[in-house]
Amino acid sequence: MTTLEPIPNITKLSDRVTRILGQNPGKFTLQGTNVYLLGTSKPYILVDTGEGKEEFIPVLESALTSVTSDASLPDVSDIILSHWHGDHIGGIPSVLNLLQRLWAARNPGKPFPAPRLHKHPLRAEGPSEAEKQYYTLPKLLASLPKDLYTPSPSGSILHDLSESQILSGNDITLRVLHTPGHTHDSISIHVPEDRILYTADTVLGHGTAVFEDLSLYLSSLNKMLEAHATLEYGSLLPSHGPVVVNGKETIATYIKHRLEREAQVLELLTSRAPPDGNKHWTTWEIVKELYAAYPENIWEPAMRGILLHLDKLVVDGKVRKVEGELKDAKWEAVKETPSPSL
Repeated sequence: MTTLEPIPNITKLSDRVTRILGQNPGKFTLQGTNVYLLGTSKPYILVDTGEGKEEFIPVLESALTSVTSDASLPDVSDIILSHWHGDHIGGIPSVLNLLQRLWAARNPGKPFPAPRLHKHPLRAEGPSEAEKQYYTLPKLLASLPKDLYTPSPSGSILHDLSESQILSGNDITLRVLHTPGHTHDSISIHVPEDRILYTADTVLGHGTAVFEDLSLYLSSLNKMLEAHATLEYGSLLPSHGPVVVNGKETIATYIKHRLEREAQVLELLTSRAPPDGNKHWTTWEIVKELYAAYPENIWEPAMRGILLHLDKLVVDGKVRKVEGELKDAKWEAVKETPSPSL
């Protein structure tokens, strides 16, 4: 954390974009979760709500009340949730309560024009077994008083986002890109007026991102890279870390890094004997070999990524799991069957 560049609590990135720091620094959140206020005036569009830290609400309030505008206008008309992780959705109740309080102070006795909550639907089967203990969104939404949000036409709390959907704010246009991989419901947002691409957790301002599904993740990175030709974005707005100035080049680097790591795993299994005379490489031995130059305290987190690389190689038909699970799982390369001669 000490090596990360400081990010101010509130940063006016352009006439249309204000970044607000979520006040939740940590190992995985870096300086904290970036929340974005989009538009040139009220009502704004808010992207994500932070983790739910009490310290975040005064910062958000300061950002909202620093702008003089028509008192009859709500502060925020729409809240977009980039994906289901807790540091992005945990602040929904406290943010909605703040918006209601600010409205009541300016318009006593008038009904609250509650914002709409938008999110891309999760896959039909829902979260995986490993994710379920962290999937708090349904419980959180069920606890919301009905006067704090405007339901969808179908009556549901969330308004479903879809690929290429356009949302409009004050002097700003948002185009939704479904970019799964980090999570299955992850989105990115293109803002043509500022030539920026909001990337949520798919591309970060520092380091590399974690992902649930490597195949999907690589497909999304390639989709974002290919979209550059038509969307012509320059900078990236990540959910963690500073603005990424060289957007296209950074996405290309992410793809290159993942493909290189996959090649390293496959080379290890096909060309090198495991240590100690064992017949098969275990997950942990692969991690120790590939991350030998890194501090041991990152080996455990790195193992998750290696397992996802191995799972992809299994799907690709290049690797087979012999036995075991997690760090003790044993792996071998699949020998290609020679084509029969004519």
